[in-house]
Amino acid sequence: MFSKKDIEEQILVIFGSNGDLSKRKLLPAIFQLYLNNLLPEKFIVIGTGSKDKNEITNREDVKSAILEFSPNSKHFDSKKIENFLNCVYYQRVHNQTETDFEGLKNYINTLSANLNIARNIIYYFSIPPFLYEVVANHLVRYGLNREEDGWKRIIVEKPFGYSYATAVELDQKLHTGFHEDQIYRIDHYLGKETVQNIMVTRFYNGFFEPIWNRKYVDRVEITAAEKIGVGDRGGYYDTSGAMRDMIQNHLLQVLAVVAMEPPAIFDSNSIRNETVKVLQALRPITAENASKQVVRGQYVATQVDGQMCPGYREERGVDPNSKTETFVALKAFVDNWRWGDVPFYIRTGKRLPVRVTEVVIHLKHAPHQLFKQLCLTHPNNMIILRIHPDAGIAIDFGMKIPGAGYKVQNVNMAFKYADLTDAKIPEAYERLLLDCMTGDSTLYARADAVRASWKFVDPIIQAWKEKQDIPLCFYKCNSWGPLEANNLFDEPYTKWCEPEE
Repeated sequence: MFSKKDIEEQILVIFGSNGDLSKRKLLPAIFQLYLNNLLPEKFIVIGTGSKDKNEITNREDVKSAILEFSPNSKHFDSKKIENFLNCVYYQRVHNQTETDFEGLKNYINTLSANLNIARNIIYYFSIPPFLYEVVANHLVRYGLNREEDGWKRIIVEKPFGYSYATAVELDQKLHTGFHEDQIYRIDHYLGKETVQNIMVTRFYNGFFEPIWNRKYVDRVEITAAEKIGVGDRGGYYDTSGAMRDMIQNHLLQVLAVVAMEPPAIFDSNSIRNETVKVLQALRPITAENASKQVVRGQYVATQVDGQMCPGYREERGVDPNSKTETFVALKAFVDNWRWGDVPFYIRTGKRLPVRVTEVVIHLKHAPHQLFKQLCLTHPNNMIILRIHPDAGIAIDFGMKIPGAGYKVQNVNMAFKYADLTDAKIPEAYERLLLDCMTGDSTLYARADAVRASWKFVDPIIQAWKEKQDIPLCFYKCNSWGPLEANNLFDEPYTKWCEPEE
């Protein structure tokens, strides 16, 4: 575990510090790192935004965000909050006004000199994606990317591009002023403790790794279900959809962690080399196969528990004739020796029955089923890796029911990750911010990984646009999506797992 002595003094600049992401996630995460004594001895946060406000007003805004969005905020020591706020500053910057960045540079230099703090700087792009290139260019224009007086890093939020071509173009433009080691493409899913624990589960325990391959695994399911609809994000979501918002950004990264080969050594480059190989080995889904391997859906108005839930097309900011998908289920294959012909089923959607993210490894049946006729149920053995909520692991296997005869029933042996410690499990942004502060890019997406994931999803999105015969399936709120998603399985009796909350 790090301590503040292990981390270099530095400055964190948040572009868009008045926005929702900053208030809900970033500022509470930074304050939690402060409470955990994980910030360096010399550390300041500079928020930027178009609002014209002084330090006192800004600190009151930061305090309100911490108290509203931090877990257990009722138990915070008011003195600690006040001490933390002394590290918080603000500079008015309009992101599209180049000259404002000259003012930012002067402000950073003044604070650095007055506080005697090194100019090691992280720039967090908590801004709309169309501004990534703009802000990066302004930083370069005023030399705020140069490392003669200290390292410089940028954290770029998702989505990184809108397609393969735009992702490549954005990457090239960022690299005109920043080298790859300076660019941190954040994916908060990789910051979740249980996603990281998948690697430990596989590579530490000798009884898992020998069966983690095509010889013993029948199929893999990855589910990320959300109970809510698009809410106030209708305008953004209608230009994105579930494929771009969840599959490309998050779930392909989870698949890569599940399917990766053991790295030669446990460092950032070695781990990311192996996850990239998985993404590059994904079998392309052509336009001809898109309707066979992918199901897209959209939720419709439904009465749930006596209340009417609006359909997607009735949400604010959504086109009344929108064909944007709020649900995607697909069947993918990783064409390598370990996973040849093992199907990976990925499913995500909004307005589903529960909020849950989990990976289910379905093992093949024993070669000779002695007790097949005596089983009360006859599912495969399963290894369930729950990512969120109640993170943990469960193993599902058959046991004899007490009494005469050999009736067999599947039972579950489960462990909750929180049982390992009395301490709070860190939020994803806490871990990811700390990693960037220490220069560890393991849990950040590399450029080639982003390109590989876009290369996989692009043909599917293009097929939806061009082939009018590919259906958009509708599903009721509080259901597990369109029934057509079950058609992805080869066996007619096989269904998706239905996770419990």
